[in-house]
Amino acid sequence: MNGLRVLAVDDELPALEDLAYLLRADPRIGEVTMARDGAAALRLLDRGIAEGRPVDAVFLDIRMRGLDGVVLGRLLSQFANPPRIVFVTAYEDHAVDAFEIKAEDYLLKPVRPERLAEAIRRVCVAAETMGPDLAVRDPETIPVELGGVTRFVASTDVMYVEAQGDYARLHTSAGSHLVRISLATLEERWATAGFVRVHRSHLVAVKHIDELHIDSGRCVVRIDGAEIPVSRRHTRELRDLLVRRARRGHGT
Repeated sequence: MNGLRVLAVDDELPALEDLAYLLRADPRIGEVTMARDGAAALRLLDRGIAEGRPVDAVFLDIRMRGLDGVVLGRLLSQFANPPRIVFVTAYEDHAVDAFEIKAEDYLLKPVRPERLAEAIRRVCVAAETMGPDLAVRDPETIPVELGGVTRFVASTDVMYVEAQGDYARLHTSAGSHLVRISLATLEERWATAGFVRVHRSHLVAVKHIDELHIDSGRCVVRIDGAEIPVSRRHTRELRDLLVRRARRGHGT
C-alpha cells in the first residue's frame, strides 16, 4: 500500500467524518480508519500491529468521553514503535501537553486544509527514515500565549532560557515568553538542539554565545547583551565545548 496509514479519533461523529474526509483527500494518505473513543482506538492500533499493518499516525481529539486524548497520547508514546501524534482540538489549553508528548502538530478546529496539509507533511518527514528515534524533524516548537492567542516559538529562535519557579522564560531576539514548562524538561528535550545547562536556573543555546568571561573565579557568558552566570561545576565543560567548536570552525 502506498501512502500513510492513519487513525482519526473523535467522539463527535460529524467532526470525525469531516476529518476523515479531509485526510482521504490528501494524496499522501493511503488508508484512514476511524474510532469514536480512546478504547476503540487502542483496539484498532493493537489489531494493526498484530496484522503487520501498524498505523503511521493518529489524528486525535483531546476532550472525549472516557479515555481523553492527552491520556491516550501518553499511552501511545510508550509503544515500542509509537505512531506519530497530531492533536486536533477546539481547545488551546493543552498545547503544553502536546509538546511534552512530542506530538508532531497541534491543530485547532475548525481544521483549515492548509494546516492539515502541513501536519501531514511533518508526519511524512518523520516517517521517511528507519525508525522513530532517527526521524528527521523540523525545529522543535513550543506554544506561548500572546494577547490571548497561542503562537509557536521555534527552538532555533530561543537564545537562552531562565527558570522561574515551575515556569521557564524563553528569551528570543524579539522578546521573552513565560511558559508552563520546567527548565529540566526543556534541557532534556533540547539537548540535541544545541542547548546546554550552564547554571541551575539557565539553559543557553551555544550558537548564540557571543563571549565568555572568567574573572576571579566567576564565569559569565554574554548573549545578545545579556550576561548569564555559569556555575563553577559547568565552567570547564562549557569552556571545552566552546574551544572544540572554535577549532572545528577553523578546520583544525
